[in-house]
Amino acid sequence: MAQLAILGGERAVQTPPRDSFHWPIITEEDEAEVLDVLRRGAMSDTDITKRFEREFAEWQGVEYALGFCNGTASIHAAMYGCGVGVGDEVICPAITYWASALPCFSLGATVAFADIDPVTLCLDPNDLEHRITNRTKAIVVVHYLGHPADMDEIMAVARKHGVKVIEDVSHAQGGLYKGRRLGTIGDVGAMSMMTGKSFAIGEAGMLVTNSRAIYERALTLGHYERYTADLETEALRPFAGLPVGGYKYRMHQMSSAMGRVQLKYYDARCTEIRRAMNYFWDILEGVPGIRAHRVAADSGSDMAGWYAAHGLYLPEELGGLSLTRFTEAVRAEGAACSPGVNMALHQHPLLQTCDVYGHGKPTRIANSERDVRRVDSSLSVSERINYRAYYVPWFKKFYPEIIEEQANAYRKVCENYQSLLAEDRGDPVLMGRAGTTTRG
Repeated sequence: MAQLAILGGERAVQTPPRDSFHWPIITEEDEAEVLDVLRRGAMSDTDITKRFEREFAEWQGVEYALGFCNGTASIHAAMYGCGVGVGDEVICPAITYWASALPCFSLGATVAFADIDPVTLCLDPNDLEHRITNRTKAIVVVHYLGHPADMDEIMAVARKHGVKVIEDVSHAQGGLYKGRRLGTIGDVGAMSMMTGKSFAIGEAGMLVTNSRAIYERALTLGHYERYTADLETEALRPFAGLPVGGYKYRMHQMSSAMGRVQLKYYDARCTEIRRAMNYFWDILEGVPGIRAHRVAADSGSDMAGWYAAHGLYLPEELGGLSLTRFTEAVRAEGAACSPGVNMALHQHPLLQTCDVYGHGKPTRIANSERDVRRVDSSLSVSERINYRAYYVPWFKKFYPEIIEEQANAYRKVCENYQSLLAEDRGDPVLMGRAGTTTRG
């Protein structure tokens, strides 16, 4: 039995990681394009952004792409584009980042949470239909941590009930579900492109759709300088040129300039990321206590840029060893590892008791026909997933010897778990992170 580093043994990881984890990759080409915008004083123009939108739409295979200042704004516009308004409900998985759900508040709507699948960590289609009411306007589907959600089942339920589907692709830009680009399967896709994402161009977001009506409504919310009388949606024409939504959401052109360059190389870079991540998990195949969070090799789907890579933990295979103790031991071996994902949103006071806008009652139910908080107790998988999911190294380069050392740190801990049980203090009562899942 090898002695674990946390107990005084030698660390499994000895080789410096080089640039294994450095992201995004910035070249002189990126710098030149950004500097051109800066030197021309064109930061708040739209010429470069419109080029980026056209190229992005072609890459996605959609009719329309619309740039935003961040991903939250793009999701806000997607909700508005789908007609979400006062008294409506939006269904969203309980495990995700704030921005997947909270933009509905400023539209006067409420969010009803659904549970996640314990393997994909995405919206569970089997927990969806019974949550739809006569007020449900849209379903937000998050391709969480790069894993595509079960879009066939979700779309079948949505179409049966006439509900719009918004794909949050912030974790999975460029990913595939059964050969189709994520973001193109639902009615509209929206995504973040902030620095921590796999498609990273600074603070930016993008909306993509094949619906002219959704695209035009999204324009009216935060792009009034592009909102003109030639819109096809007749009801919008009388207000052309006016800031209907009162927002200014355009993408900063230093970001769009960088985005045009990044787009050229993104697919190839993601291919290398997936090669590295799959190699990591292939090495660990069959190791007790841990499972890969990834798609089947022959599914026609992929993990995009494998944003914020995670694994699944099975404590019952390691004598009940807590996830906290397991991750401490792996980190002591020199490998990247920490417990949890986003904290279940319904467990936050913001979604239970906070009165954001002075309604005199919690904002979540301010305009609702029912108290959606009453069904939150049924989200059992979401409330326990932080004890069964953990960060793993997110490799950006395929360096076999570095990947092998990191993987062997995990193997070493799993194979010597019994030596950790005696001093295992267990997991805290509440686990998970209120903020982003991005890790260095």
